[in-house]
Amino acid sequence: MMAETVVAAFDFDGTLTTADTLTAFVRFTHGRLRFLLGVLRNAPWLMLMKLGLCPNWKAKEKLFACFYRGVSHEQFALWGSTFAPVAASMLNTHTVALLRQHQADGHTACVVTASIDEWVRPVCERLGVGIVIATRVEVSPDGILTGRFLSVRHAASHGESVNCYGPEKVARLLEAFPNRAAYTLYAYGDSRGDDALLAFADVPTRIGQL
Repeated sequence: MMAETVVAAFDFDGTLTTADTLTAFVRFTHGRLRFLLGVLRNAPWLMLMKLGLCPNWKAKEKLFACFYRGVSHEQFALWGSTFAPVAASMLNTHTVALLRQHQADGHTACVVTASIDEWVRPVCERLGVGIVIATRVEVSPDGILTGRFLSVRHAASHGESVNCYGPEKVARLLEAFPNRAAYTLYAYGDSRGDDALLAFADVPTRIGQL
């Protein structure tokens, strides 16, 4: 009998980790005071997002640009690598145990997250997860961050969720695993940004409601 093909998709923030890594990353690279000032500067966008009056990607992109527009991609990637031990200290041991069980069973594990590739991927490498589906950042020809999300440039036709959030998680997962009938999908998430992915899965698990 042919072995069942299983894909196990894990959200990152609040699922594999116990807290949001964007805020931790900004504090790591800029310090607490500059982080607080940046949040205050972007408070209107963040409030509109919370009220559902501004797309998640737009508010997050505004906040991201506040801190990282004009930074070299080389420096940004270095920050991502050196932040990995901090992010690893935030891992949710229970969810990591679920990930380890999938790996032990020979399943294909992946991370699907709205967080940024440069700081998520180093943590995933520590966990032995080679497939990372994350928000990508736009880099100018001379290697400088524009402050925009690259996925915004090619996914705007989806109408919403143009960072790797909400329905975009499903779209990006299908880019990596297009033959949906060929595998059983397990999905793990904790927030409304994961609702579409959980609804798409054969075996959904909402972390925090185990």
